Amino acid sequence: MMAGIRGKNTKLEIRLRKALFALGFRYRLHSKDLPGKPDIVLPRYRAVAFVHGCFWHGHDCDLFRLPGTRTEWWKAKIERNRKRDQEVAARLRERGWRQANIWECAVRGRGSRTVEDVAQEVALWLSTRARTISISTER
Repeated sequence: MMAGIRGKNTKLEIRLRKALFALGFRYRLHSKDLPGKPDIVLPRYRAVAFVHGCFWHGHDCDLFRLPGTRTEWWKAKIERNRKRDQEVAARLRERGWRQANIWECAVRGRGSRTVEDVAQEVALWLSTRARTISISTER
C-alpha cells in the first residue's frame, strides 16, 4: 500500500499548478537547492508553495484520523513530519522566502472549494507582503 503513495506530482499538486499557470504564473518544481524541495517555487515573488496531504502532515481537520493499528508508530511518524515541516519553514524564512501551505482539505471533503478558488487565493497572497499563508477549509 505504501508503495503507491506519491511524494510529488500528486493529482492535487498538478491541478493547482495548471490553475496557477492559467492565471499567468510561471514557476519551477521541486527545487533541490531549497530546504524541503518545495512543490512549487515562484522565484519572481521569492515564494514557495507546499501541497500537503492532511494525513501525512497531521493537519487538524476532518481528513486526518490516526490509524487504529500501530498507533504509536503512526503518532511518532506524523510528529516527525510536523517537526520537519517547522524546520523547513524556519530555514526558508532565514533565506528570505515566503511560504504557502495548501492543505488537501481545501479542495476535498466538507467545506472544500475548487482548485481555481485556491489558486486565486494564492495569487492574492502573492500580491501582498505577507510572509506565510495556510489554505485549508478554515478560512
